[in-house]
Amino acid sequence: MHAGVVLAPRLRRLRAPTPAILAASLALLLSACATTAVPPEARLGLKLPPAALGASISVQQHLKVERNGRTDDLDVALQVEPEAIDVVGLAFGQRVLTLHYDGKELTSWRHVMLPSQVRAEDVLEDMQLTLWPAEAIAAALPEGWRVADQGAGADATRTLYLKNEPIMQIRYSADPRWSGTVVLDNLRYHYKLTIQFAPNGDQDGQKTQ
Repeated sequence: MHAGVVLAPRLRRLRAPTPAILAASLALLLSACATTAVPPEARLGLKLPPAALGASISVQQHLKVERNGRTDDLDVALQVEPEAIDVVGLAFGQRVLTLHYDGKELTSWRHVMLPSQVRAEDVLEDMQLTLWPAEAIAAALPEGWRVADQGAGADATRTLYLKNEPIMQIRYSADPRWSGTVVLDNLRYHYKLTIQFAPNGDQDGQKTQ
């Protein structure tokens, strides 16, 4: 995808906030601080089929990233259909990243000022780790990794482990998980991402058959 690509009409009509989870990679963008290179084992290369979400959603959310005593904000729009995923990231009212994944090929466009550390592959991976069913994630994890869900609704949590070491913990406030508030704590890289609906927003999401 490039800057001139027109996203699906449903995505352009979004008026509510989104459950997209641009965790580690957009945290790097917003915190604007230098970090060491991410070890190869820290990224999974996860690319789950769009249909594995089990729902069609078209939503927006406001993201808050806290790291090293600094807090930054980002607006994100997400559309998932059985055949494709589209994501748009906005910072300071400017589009900084778009991605399109059809289950086979990932295409993206990035603002010229976007740091090279922010990769569309990582954005997609973090989003799917947060929103996709644990069963779909577990089936795609490499050896040494596992994911565990506990509780439901406002008590739901998800933990991602590498060799039994907790790497990421996610807390949800509502069901479905792309509503309410989601709080992601990255225990390895020490940042917290909070995903909230914007004031007076609503949600357009429904289960697929």
